[in-house]
Amino acid sequence: MKPIRLISGVLTVGFWTLMSRILGVLREVMILALIGPGPVMDAFVAAFRLPNMFRRFFAEGAFNASFVPMFSKRLEANDNAVTFANQALSGLAFILLILSAVAMVFMPGLVWLTAGGFVGDARFDLTVDFGRIVFPYILLISLTALFSGVLNATGRFAAAAAAPVFLNIFVCISMAWAAYIGGEAIIWLIWTIPLAGIAQLALVWVATERAGLQLRPSRPRWTPEMKRLVVVAIPAALAGGVMQINLLVGQQVASHFEKAVGWLYAADRLYQLPLGVVGIAVGIVLLPDLSRRLTAQDDAGAKHAFSRAGELSLALTIPAAVALVLIPLPLVSVLFERGATGADDSAAIAVAVAVYGLGLPAFVLQKVLQPLFFAREDTKSPFRYAVWAMVINAAVAIGLAPVIGWIAPAIATTLAGWVMVFLLAKGGRKMGDVARFDAQFRRRIWRVCLASAAMGGVLWASTIVLGPFFAIAGVRFIALAALIAFGMVSYAIIGQLIGAFSLRELRNAFRRRA
Repeated sequence: MKPIRLISGVLTVGFWTLMSRILGVLREVMILALIGPGPVMDAFVAAFRLPNMFRRFFAEGAFNASFVPMFSKRLEANDNAVTFANQALSGLAFILLILSAVAMVFMPGLVWLTAGGFVGDARFDLTVDFGRIVFPYILLISLTALFSGVLNATGRFAAAAAAPVFLNIFVCISMAWAAYIGGEAIIWLIWTIPLAGIAQLALVWVATERAGLQLRPSRPRWTPEMKRLVVVAIPAALAGGVMQINLLVGQQVASHFEKAVGWLYAADRLYQLPLGVVGIAVGIVLLPDLSRRLTAQDDAGAKHAFSRAGELSLALTIPAAVALVLIPLPLVSVLFERGATGADDSAAIAVAVAVYGLGLPAFVLQKVLQPLFFAREDTKSPFRYAVWAMVINAAVAIGLAPVIGWIAPAIATTLAGWVMVFLLAKGGRKMGDVARFDAQFRRRIWRVCLASAAMGGVLWASTIVLGPFFAIAGVRFIALAALIAFGMVSYAIIGQLIGAFSLRELRNAFRRRA
């Protein structure tokens, strides 16, 4: 994959991820307005987190970290790549069917393990009921991740990146319909999730067929290829499990505080917008590209791709982090404060958004650094680093909760994110020059920070001027749009003038994609 194609792929994935995240914010706006922070929303968040947790554990974490590099190398060498993918599909489906059946039976135990603070009140039974409805989503979305990995490895990013949009479209339509007919919003929301999973799987399956790759599930077979896949996947599964433990520790701590689960969930969804657009897009495109280059022993090309991915991700992430830290309350109040969500809820969510904003560059850098290990089928090193991050996360979240309350999990998540980046960067030094950013990255990164700081000054001044308009119902959306526009334009102008990035390079990438 040529560097221009790498950037083009990132932009393609970034575009669809941006659409998904924007619709995701709209989804959260509707959920907060129609349901609002409280017992029902806490129960929904805890229930929906169960399939998402196992999805990241099996599909996006362990499975794709091991499957995508192995499939990419077989594809590059023309070595029965489709047969290998069929075997992986059959094995994954078999495991997920068993997992889903067990989870449905033992759902009360799962809820107790993941949200112990719910025991003894109405949230517990609600979470059990919701969990049994949404848990089959893991089967559908994990198979979607496999097909997406196949498409990404062949350089076809659009369908795989568009699939997540379906969930948000389905949820937004169902919530709007519930509001229109006066129905119970939570019931429409819960039952829509598995239906959206079916649509997502259908989209990527059809796209794979059209790409000439016919994948069909069959009886699982224990072959040498599957043995190798499992051997590589187990450390990645453990690493993914560690990261999920971090989330569960935060949820366990938050479950002991009223409304805290909903507050942290809303804040998480807001900072996931830039994280998804930049970090996930870079990670999806970079992993198969690095795998192919390393197979072809193209170290210079691998270093260039790695450096450009890091440069592009930080050029987009650092200003987003500055904005989340400086203007969280205008963002939260305009987007979420309506219906069942009041001013006190907005203030609490804004605090969490600012804390997560401090960790945003770390969360994105993880997506850039981890492919260096996964492309070499080294999943053990990230696991060791994740264990250290988990220990720090748990110690900070549990230790600070009695002192500062519900915000402790957010602080712990941010701190653990930076620890993980430090360990990944330190471990990457052993790979030699290919794992080091090049001179162009080093020239531009400090300019990116300078341009972001200048943008922060513009945002601060603009907030003072526009502040009164945020309290006017019919004008606050315009005020927020103006505030964001001032920040974006100032960053683009200042960054171009001081050489933080080249708008010409981005234009060329867009033209190439077109």
